Amino acid sequence: MKLGISTFVTDESARPDVLAKAVEERGFDALFLAEHSHIPVNRQTPYPPGGDMARAYYRALDPFVALTAAAAATSTVKLGTGIALLIQRDVLHTAKSVASLDLLSGGRFLFGVGVGWNREEMRNHGTDPRTRGALLDEQIQALRTIWTRDEAEFHGAHVDFDPVFQWPKPARPVPVYIGGNSAPALERAKRLEAGWLPNALRDPDAARAQVTQAGSVPVTATSAPPDPALLDAYAEAGAERVTLGLPASSEGDTLRRLDALAALAPRFA
Repeated sequence: MKLGISTFVTDESARPDVLAKAVEERGFDALFLAEHSHIPVNRQTPYPPGGDMARAYYRALDPFVALTAAAAATSTVKLGTGIALLIQRDVLHTAKSVASLDLLSGGRFLFGVGVGWNREEMRNHGTDPRTRGALLDEQIQALRTIWTRDEAEFHGAHVDFDPVFQWPKPARPVPVYIGGNSAPALERAKRLEAGWLPNALRDPDAARAQVTQAGSVPVTATSAPPDPALLDAYAEAGAERVTLGLPASSEGDTLRRLDALAALAPRFA
């Protein structure tokens, strides 16, 4: 099993190039960055973890810009979105952003996507929360078509375009991971032959069951606490990767936290 880091990058936190270099130097396999384009002031949708929402949710840098800076400062660490809110993004622009980042990073990009939770945020992008799952399915299929065909076209109920030319193409088939802990998220991963990117559970027995239910679907469990027993359970169950949660913080605090987490990295090298 591989060990990575999941976090936000904001205008108040460590720069993405500094962060990624530190993650790579400490032996972690991957860095995943979260995305929110904005947070509506008048929000009715409950914050899933409960309590007050962290500032990072409305101060996050664009993940593709941040990961490009990260790519330029590193050479081996994988770079992922965890998750990109694809249902709030234009397909053609996203296809180019992903392909450009994958090309510039030498094929190190991991594309984590999901349907999101903030309905007001979705609506501000013109996305109907009621059909976001069907939209995501078509978007992923359309992206793969654009990335693999010289003259790409797609005709669906939610995504529809006539033949287009678009380059660059990704450096290799981009791994797609479906975010979310729900049964529909896992079913989507199976149906679309993608990986699964659920939030890590806290109980070792539950962690083993989470991986077991995925079957042959590659599992990257995200934002885990630094609990050796939990990480061992994920490894024993056959998880591809677990990422440790890292709060968005100042450069000094971030490096200190990474130093502490790095003690776990050799266990899963």
